[in-house]
Amino acid sequence: MDNKTPEARSLNMKAVTGKNTKPEMFVRSLLHKSGFRFSLHKKGLPGSPDLCMPKYKTVIFINGCFWHQHKGCKKAALPKTNVDFWSEKLGKNLQRDQLQYEELEKMGWRVLVIWGCICQQKNATQILEKVRKFLTGNEKYSEIG
Repeated sequence: MDNKTPEARSLNMKAVTGKNTKPEMFVRSLLHKSGFRFSLHKKGLPGSPDLCMPKYKTVIFINGCFWHQHKGCKKAALPKTNVDFWSEKLGKNLQRDQLQYEELEKMGWRVLVIWGCICQQKNATQILEKVRKFLTGNEKYSEIG
């Protein structure tokens, strides 16, 4: 059972943003300090990727573990209340993500997903190393987290 009133829960949910989240700001700062340049929230591309790096023909999504259901992450656990609603909503998110990644790949973009849980660990060295490896490699899709 939810320990918040419906009004309090509603305020919590309204505060959830899709842009400029702490994990996103962490990754942006890390990459910028390392000399990488990118544009933000490219509206012309499927899914409006968080970061777009045309030089590398790469887009980066910084995904929240709950909202995008990071497999094996404890932060991706379904709420105990209103399970049907959340299962359907989060399932649709996963389907939409997959379609967007496929569209981007068909357009010639490489897709990198960085999960919020690794950003919260503030493991800058590990993230930067994996981003560099992806950017210099040939993979079309990869995840960090």
